[in-house]
Amino acid sequence: MDRFHVRASDGEIGHVEGLVVDDAGWAIRYMVVNTSDWWLGHAVLIAPQWSTALSWLEATVSVDLTRQGVKEAPPYDEQHLPDRAQEEALYHHHRRPVYWRPVAELCASISAR
Repeated sequence: MDRFHVRASDGEIGHVEGLVVDDAGWAIRYMVVNTSDWWLGHAVLIAPQWSTALSWLEATVSVDLTRQGVKEAPPYDEQHLPDRAQEEALYHHHRRPVYWRPVAELCASISAR
């Protein structure tokens, strides 16, 4: 398989190196993105729902994130799958709603603030 290059809203950030799959529900939770093409020694997780476009012909995935946001994201350690605290930090960093809470619970927590 050819490498899919990943484009942020303001430029290329790397390539998809692998996927993190939830084996209980067979859901693709994250793309493992190697940023060494742009920023050395860093791999990050990007949730597929943050994608805005995919081109098979160009082998690209576009994501609704900035290069700076990706650069400052928590690094991914391929030796350890992310735990819930790491996922919380990732979603908080990108200011995205988490996938594991029901929408009603999220609405209640926002209205309580």
